[in-house]
Amino acid sequence: MFESAEVGHAIDKKTFRKEEEALRGELLLAQNALREQGKSPVVVLISGVDGAGKGETIAQLYEWLDPRFLSTQAFAEPSDEEREHPFMWRYWRALPPKGRIGIFSGSWYSIPIAERIARTLSHGKLDNRLDQINRFESMLVNEGARVLKFWFHLSRDGQVERLKKLEKNPRTAWRVTKLSWARTKTYDELQDVAGHVLRVTNTAAAPWIIVDGTDDNYRNLRVGRALLDALNASLANNAKPPVAPAAPLVARIDDRNVISALDLSQTISEKKYGLELAKWQGRLSELSRHKKFAGRSLVLAFEGMDAAGKGGAIRRVTAALDPRQFQIVPIAAPTDEERAQPYLWRFWRHIPRQGRVTVFDRSWYGRVLVERIEGFCGEADWLRAYAEINDFEHELVEAGAIVMKFWLQIDKAEQMRRFKEREKIEHKRFKITAEDWRNRKKWNAYQQAAVDLIDRTSTGKAPWIAIEANDKNFARVKILKAICLHLEKALG
Repeated sequence: MFESAEVGHAIDKKTFRKEEEALRGELLLAQNALREQGKSPVVVLISGVDGAGKGETIAQLYEWLDPRFLSTQAFAEPSDEEREHPFMWRYWRALPPKGRIGIFSGSWYSIPIAERIARTLSHGKLDNRLDQINRFESMLVNEGARVLKFWFHLSRDGQVERLKKLEKNPRTAWRVTKLSWARTKTYDELQDVAGHVLRVTNTAAAPWIIVDGTDDNYRNLRVGRALLDALNASLANNAKPPVAPAAPLVARIDDRNVISALDLSQTISEKKYGLELAKWQGRLSELSRHKKFAGRSLVLAFEGMDAAGKGGAIRRVTAALDPRQFQIVPIAAPTDEERAQPYLWRFWRHIPRQGRVTVFDRSWYGRVLVERIEGFCGEADWLRAYAEINDFEHELVEAGAIVMKFWLQIDKAEQMRRFKEREKIEHKRFKITAEDWRNRKKWNAYQQAAVDLIDRTSTGKAPWIAIEANDKNFARVKILKAICLHLEKALG
């Protein structure tokens, strides 16, 4: 796989200077156009062999481009905070917004490769991680990003020779460390693992570019031209490859489904409600202080029809928790900052660390609810979102999070009663808006979308729990009980 990077690529200084002048001008123009268009980010991954010129090439890009609109993220060993989050959390936080270029020195490939070389990661688990990375990169591209992946290669002898050359020069000697020399001893292992990684992740959405790192002039021009091509493709709206296929929705032959099957007539007496509320709130308080919960986290997502009682249910849950332990994230229309990122970005930033709870009042399911129904995204986008959401939730679970999702269902008559009540009561009047009345006219569409999302995203690791919410007290007790039982099972 690396043979073409060992045939001796080189460009003389005169040719380099001539081509550099034109390339620099074109890069600046394309970078400025990308920023003004503001539709696509460009993500550049710089990986490869020690001594192959990764740092020097990044420095050259900063000289060619406008550094005000260029960012570089260098990833070393994860911090304590990063270890308490899913593997991809720190990379999601570092993604460049639309219109910008982000360079990743080291990336989501670095740790899997290092762990596989050290034999702390099995071959099967490595492939699982690579499969996850492929889906992540495909999602980025489908969201409009351009992903450039460079692997800087040197032969074994070329690596040793280059490290010696850098070490002799006082200006570059600091770049060579004991670790650099130590890694020359694992050169064969790196080539074996990297060859497998590059083969498995060399996709149409995000292909690898292998660069000979022997000659500085060749290396810099090779990267610069590839970046220019990527910028021009983004500007020409060619950033997206054919959208990854998504399973179509299958028509139903009757009206029986997970929503219509609910018995909304269920109620609970005031006396029993008081007893049950105290019981399950007390149990939740105990579970949140369980010694095993210190190594887990809890993510609760609340969705449902307008006026179904999400806010009241959330208050009964958080009343049982230490205020220092939880965060409530209300989800409305995305801000300008959030629109400049993939749709899941604004949820990744709120994922709790270990021992904490995050409650989402509406959630990432907006992509397959309001965005689907209102036409804020294309059919291909919301169809592929089911799989992307499943990946997201399963990654949270694999990192130790306990994920629960509640759909609160009321009937149309009860919604009307609550709407009218909100209009009459002053301290509730702010809850009813013109948008609520408009959404009510699309009741059937929202019901269909709810059935689809439950069918496609209720998994063993992140289940949906449908809540009969015509009686608010009944709904609140059922939610608290479900959380407690699920926590008890998870904490053993």
